[in-house]
Amino acid sequence: MRQEYLERPVNIASTAGIFDPYIPPEGDARLSGLSKEGLKQRTEQLRQSAASQLAIRKIREYDPEFKTKDFPTRAQDIFIRAHAALTEFNKVELHNLVTERCYPEMVRGNRYKTLRWAFVESLEPPRVVHARCPDMVSKGNLYGQVTVRMHSRQTLAIYDRFGRLMLGDEDVPRDVLEYLVMERHVVNPYGRWRLHGKIVPSWAPAKDPVIKTVMIPGPQLKPWEEFEDLNYEVEKPKAVQWHK
Repeated sequence: MRQEYLERPVNIASTAGIFDPYIPPEGDARLSGLSKEGLKQRTEQLRQSAASQLAIRKIREYDPEFKTKDFPTRAQDIFIRAHAALTEFNKVELHNLVTERCYPEMVRGNRYKTLRWAFVESLEPPRVVHARCPDMVSKGNLYGQVTVRMHSRQTLAIYDRFGRLMLGDEDVPRDVLEYLVMERHVVNPYGRWRLHGKIVPSWAPAKDPVIKTVMIPGPQLKPWEEFEDLNYEVEKPKAVQWHK
């Protein structure tokens, strides 16, 4: 009897996770660099930057054009284009801008929704805060992961399939502090930098609750009847006395 093997396709264009993720300091974007806590955080960042410098040197061996001064602007541009493609449901463009790990996380749950997103302005220049260049599967098969800190102002509104607002507001911009993880298969000469994920700090504020809509049962209509002609009034719920 011939043994059957379960085959599963393996994608080597990107990794399945974030290696040694960056831990954002608590109070980022609120502490002054001249305060005691700000100086302490700055010292800790400099201490952890040694591994990032080694990773950046490895990345430059395969990508000579990589520069920490110019890369944050490129990463921000990729972020804006990716979210614009998401609102337009442009799958081809989105696959070119995000990795295979990031794609399902961005599109999950948006099939019957309408997204309205806009990038208003940058509150601080984006900058590289973390870099890693691990190898996978075999030695020398390197992947570059660079974390970019981006503090900006954005607008977001999500509507359900009936056009009712579920989350956010198109006219009210909000300050957003994000840590974007960009990835590239550096040993591949045709590889490109793509959005791989985001790092959400443990101290980040909770997201706003989603406004849920429910269907109120109405009268059974016959084929020749119209709801407006019935003058139907929705019954108000009766007051209930709750006892402890």
